[in-house]
Amino acid sequence: MMHSSRRKPVLYFKEERRFWSGKCTVYKLFGLCMVLVLASLLWLQLSCTGDVRVIDDGGLPHQPCTLERQASAVEDHSWGPHKLAVLIPFRERFEELLVFVPFMHSFLNKKKILHKILVINQVDHYRFNRASLINVGYLESGNDTDYIAMHDVDLLPQNEALDYGFPKEGPFHVASPELHPLYHYKTYVGGILLLTKQHYNMCNGMSNRFWGWGREDDEFYRRLRVAGLQLFRPSGIKTGYKTFRHIHDPAWRKRDQKRVAAQKQEQFKVDPEGGLTNLQYKVESRQKLTISGAPVTVINTHLACNTEETPWCQLN
Repeated sequence: MMHSSRRKPVLYFKEERRFWSGKCTVYKLFGLCMVLVLASLLWLQLSCTGDVRVIDDGGLPHQPCTLERQASAVEDHSWGPHKLAVLIPFRERFEELLVFVPFMHSFLNKKKILHKILVINQVDHYRFNRASLINVGYLESGNDTDYIAMHDVDLLPQNEALDYGFPKEGPFHVASPELHPLYHYKTYVGGILLLTKQHYNMCNGMSNRFWGWGREDDEFYRRLRVAGLQLFRPSGIKTGYKTFRHIHDPAWRKRDQKRVAAQKQEQFKVDPEGGLTNLQYKVESRQKLTISGAPVTVINTHLACNTEETPWCQLN
């Protein structure tokens, strides 16, 4: 089978029981990254409106970027027939969102990737559930998109050779262990993962049992394998751990890594039945915004929790 020259198939490995680990080396280039980011933000401010505006459903962004006008010109066949839904599981990280949205909008437009950015904002009082929010994003992404990017809000691609195109042959792990600044174990599939909607549905989405930070990606790796999907990762990228900029500040935004009660044992188990089929949620509201001219839709979401099955969804 022929594969894209920028994508290489990955062998599935036996999983290692390990906790999240890794040493961040990106700070060695922090100064240079700040210069690049400031330059890109200055360009965006000069070329687009600098305001964050709320837009009624069905409205159009005020003074859209030139690149956005190009993206909406569907008669330009060079953009291709596919459209990406960038799904951002989110809670209380607005300063990172202000950087992410205009950066990714510009990055994808330069690559002529039709897209829309969806921020699935968890507004209930349960612990953060990244996997359930991605499930919500998949279900709420609309019929105008045919593939998704499970994308962390604090991870910015720095190499324009990275492929965000339609992953027809199988899931494409953009933030591979060879490139991610923090996580380097071979079964890692977090950070940025592209899937067609068909393939995501074949996996029944992600497990809803993972409240708090971590482990949901490891369980999803098993789902990919069980579904018989071939995983792909980037090929020919020479920038190593400098390929992405990680903008999360652990001192300011501490992650919820607590493991309570039976959660310590459950985190290593496969959830064969849970996923899209047992997801429970309510959309409180939708807001269409522009951030430095880049359009984004915020879906304010209440998740439901069965406290008998997963009592660790809440902390005493």
